[in-house]
Amino acid sequence: MISGGRPNRIHIMQGEAKVERGEDTVLTTLLGSCVAACIRDPEVGVGGMNHFLLPGSGGPEAGRSESFGLYLMEVLINGLLQRGARRGHLEAKLFGGARTVDGLSDVGAKNAAFAERFLQMENIRYLGGSLGGTRGRRIEYWPHSGRARQIFFEETAMPKIPVAAPVRAPQTIGDVDLF
Repeated sequence: MISGGRPNRIHIMQGEAKVERGEDTVLTTLLGSCVAACIRDPEVGVGGMNHFLLPGSGGPEAGRSESFGLYLMEVLINGLLQRGARRGHLEAKLFGGARTVDGLSDVGAKNAAFAERFLQMENIRYLGGSLGGTRGRRIEYWPHSGRARQIFFEETAMPKIPVAAPVRAPQTIGDVDLF
């Protein structure tokens, strides 16, 4: 650790994944409905974070949507393996997946379910974290030690986006003259 120095803070944006090893490194991100996976090998002291959002509604393009999350999970795991981690030693924490906008599909729950399913399928030990809810959060993760800190945003800090009510078709349609 750097004596008396400030931690090396690295911000992870949506669509990114970073792997770090230093004791003084803190990975940070801001989450709403997105999910961040924090994965590390405690024996080697290397870890990382990604930040993903599954686009789409889960309809016919669900497989394509999940490929965004799958890609970032694989980028993170491959980065860990390249830095000396062993697949059998990996452990994970998951954060995010909030329902931040009323009236829309709960994409946050879909993101969280995907991440949990991925860890289970890959036999990566899931230590916990914080998924769901209605508030966004700031995550700080120390990859060397595996320590994580979560700070929830106040409800007023994440403004609700108004959603228009669906327009209903009229019950009867009259005659139309086209010229």
